[in-house]
Parts: sequence; structure tokens; C-alpha cells
Amino acid sequence: MRRISKLTRVAVGVASLGLVATACGSTSSESGASDTKGDKGLAIAYDVGGKGDQSFNDAAYAGLTKAKAEYGYKTADIEPTEGETDADKEQRLVSLAKQGYNPVIGVGYAYGPAMKAVAAKYPDTTFGIVDSVVEGKNVASLVFAEEQASYLAGVAAAKVTKSNTVGFVGGVDIPLIHKFEAGYKQGVQDTNPKVKVLSQYLTQTAEEGGFASPDKGKAAAEGQIEKKADVVYQAAGLSGQGVIEAAAKAKVWAIGVDSDQYKQAPLAAYKQYILTSALKDVGGAVYALAKSVDGGKPLTGTQTFDLKVNGVGVSEANPEFGKVAGLKDAVDKAKKGIIDGSIKVKTE
Repeated sequence: MRRISKLTRVAVGVASLGLVATACGSTSSESGASDTKGDKGLAIAYDVGGKGDQSFNDAAYAGLTKAKAEYGYKTADIEPTEGETDADKEQRLVSLAKQGYNPVIGVGYAYGPAMKAVAAKYPDTTFGIVDSVVEGKNVASLVFAEEQASYLAGVAAAKVTKSNTVGFVGGVDIPLIHKFEAGYKQGVQDTNPKVKVLSQYLTQTAEEGGFASPDKGKAAAEGQIEKKADVVYQAAGLSGQGVIEAAAKAKVWAIGVDSDQYKQAPLAAYKQYILTSALKDVGGAVYALAKSVDGGKPLTGTQTFDLKVNGVGVSEANPEFGKVAGLKDAVDKAKKGIIDGSIKVKTE
């Protein structure tokens, strides 16, 4: 049986996990043959792109590995399938709950309908969903102030651009990614109104591959670079790797997303051109939910991770970040303004 420890306040910090997630891999499950209810720990079901995206999903996996190391229990992480339906997602969550995993986390807004249906059927299991709000007594909705991190990314872009043209590449044209774009544009304009922002979404739906097609990301970035963009920020999941590759080949700046992409081993060939990354501590949120369940007081309801709790931020891992005149000071000033409320960041 899993031990119950005294619940302590979980301080979620962007740097807490290091989010230097593992590279790639197929579906992994460390469960044994037993289906005994409640004898297993955290399970996560990945979003489009799966493990190895060096971004969103890998950040969630970092949270799982931290929980596994601390609590010593069995874990599972399950890959999505191409062209899957809500029914497929629902069956995946049902399978994990039946096997006794607790909590069970759907990584990504696409799990919303499935989560709502399954959570009601398994009231003794705590469920979590990243990037969406699902109502339920046993559901924790783990959401982030992406617009705040993106604002800081926009400040950085405006400080380093020499062409006064920067780019934004969004994976899918949905409200969640609009938050990234809105914050980024506002950060750019508040820092230097003369800077033009080029924006492009790769697809209208996730099923079209907007979060899973590096070739699409590369082509979009190349188009913006041809139009003189010398900084390109991507919020595109696995597709963002193509954006980073294009920026590096053109010797312009890329801005990563979710994880600190400067530190990702598969992106090492391009790292000198990754100025910063707009971070969201998905791993910290995943770990926080696992910790609360282990402590016997599961988190439920909407749990928002913003700058005030270090749930979002920007990376300063690239030494060049500290060498650009006025860059760090400008980012620090903007962060302070967002936290104290003097800067209101748009979400649309």
C-alpha cells in the first residue's frame, strides 16, 4: 500500500524540477500484473506529440519521475495514438483508473470531455487535467498564466531585435495558444512600439498536426525569417523543434516554450540560438498533485500557476541572456509589474 505522509505546502517553482526532461521513448508502464485498486501511484496520459517533444509532454514526464523517485511507487505514462477520438482517450483513462493508479492525469486540454466522463465513474480516484478546467469533486484542473511568461518573452524579443521585426508561431489556432500570442505581442509593444510582430498558426485543429509536425514549424519560421524576423517565438509543441532548427540555421534568435529548451539534449546543436524559453512548470504541477494525493488531501478544483508562485517564467540559462544590454533588467522590471498588478497582461 502507498504510504500516507503529512501534507506540506507544495511550493511550485519553474526551476524546481530542472525540467531537463528525458529525450524520447515509446509508451512506458512500470506497473506489475496486479490490478488491485489503490496500490499504484501516478499515471499520466500524454498529449499530441507524446514523450520526446522536449517541451510540454516532457515537462509532465519530469514531474512523474520526481514523484516516482520520492515515493517509490509504480507509475505509468501512456502515449497518444494518431487520429484518436475522445472515446479513445476515455478508454485510456478508464484503464489507468481500473488498474489502481492514483492520481491519473490527462496532459492537455484535449482530455477535457474524456476526463469529465471518467472522473464521475471513479469517485475514489483523483484526476488531473493540464491546460483545461473540468468540473468534478475529484478533479484538479492544472492551469497556467501562459500569457505572463509570454509577455516576458516579448520583452526579451523587443530588447534583442535589430530588424524591428519578430515572429510568433502557434501550433493550433485555439484559445489556449491565443494566450501565448497575446502576451508576447503585448510584451513586445510595451517594450518597443516600433517592433512589428508576425504571427502564424500551423493548423486550425490538433488533428491536422499543428503540435506534432516539425516540418510545418520549420516552414513557418523560414517564412517569417524571409520577412526579416530576427527573433521567432514558438508555442507549438513538437512542431516547435522545426522553428528552432530554422532559426539556428538562419543564425537568428529562437524563443522556446514550456521546458527550458536551451537545456534539451536533442536540441543541443541549436542551443546557442535559443535566447530563452517561456516556461510553464507543468512538471511542478504534476508533482504537486501527486504529493497532495500521497498526503491524503488531494488537490481539487482550479489550481492556477502564475508568476506569483513561480508557476511560469522565462529561462536565463543561455549566457547570452545576461550579456544583452538592459535585457535582464527589463525582464525583471516587467515581472515585478505583473506580480504587483501594475501590468495587466491580455489573454486574447
